[in-house]
Amino acid sequence: MLEHRIADWDNAYANGANIAGSDRWPAAWTEPAQAFRDGLLAEGRARIDIAYGERPRNRFDLFLPEVSPKGLVVFIHGGYWLESDKNDWSHLAKGAVGNGFAVAMPSYTLCPDIRIASIVREIGAAIDKAAAMVEGPLMLTGHSAGGHLASRMVTTSTPLATDVAKRIRHVVSISGLHDLRPLMFTGHNATLAIDEPEALAESPALLRPMDGVRITCWVGGGERSEFLRQTALLANIWTGLGATTSAVVEPDRHHYDIVDGLADPAHALTRTLISE
Repeated sequence: MLEHRIADWDNAYANGANIAGSDRWPAAWTEPAQAFRDGLLAEGRARIDIAYGERPRNRFDLFLPEVSPKGLVVFIHGGYWLESDKNDWSHLAKGAVGNGFAVAMPSYTLCPDIRIASIVREIGAAIDKAAAMVEGPLMLTGHSAGGHLASRMVTTSTPLATDVAKRIRHVVSISGLHDLRPLMFTGHNATLAIDEPEALAESPALLRPMDGVRITCWVGGGERSEFLRQTALLANIWTGLGATTSAVVEPDRHHYDIVDGLADPAHALTRTLISE
């Protein structure tokens, strides 16, 4: 019999401390993100800082393909709901844009200025606004905390407008945090302030998926065991609630480079995201 118990919750969810050369990130994303954004701006295929709400960070960028979009992809950044913004991730739109899809990338207000439940509502407003600008099927994806927010959008308590929710064809949660309760044991919670009621109300793994949901939970084989567990958890539970699910462990990827496939139009992560 093999017993397992987590004694150090901070280490269980610490990525940088457990990835060799982790000091490269997030700086390693900044230059390619800026180059991609500048390139599409020069071609007239980028709209920057579109407002979707009243707070300063309620803005998204919209990247357009060379032809009429086949649909819309929304990418939601991570950072434990505490850090980062849309500007570090622009290059990850390259894969979907190269396949003919528009891509929206929102920023959102960070904790502790608001709670996670309010971030969920902000992302819902961002998606509603972007969906009003681009017709066709809608695909959602996000990384880490962004994976939580993407999957949260397709629960029965979604903040999305009904007509927008009906357009969603696929969700890909990349290294997503689907059960918020373990985060209550980490040092991050001094700032996140997750309590039991919020964890129960905002954890996708504890909620019912909307009818017809199709979700892929994607994680790197070299990630912390808690991210592997959280990935398997949502796919497992939602399978039992009628969703179409899959769980993918991409070999030789860690928490930071797991998103790189989105920058490649031919990569399996991109192809999976835009598949119908």
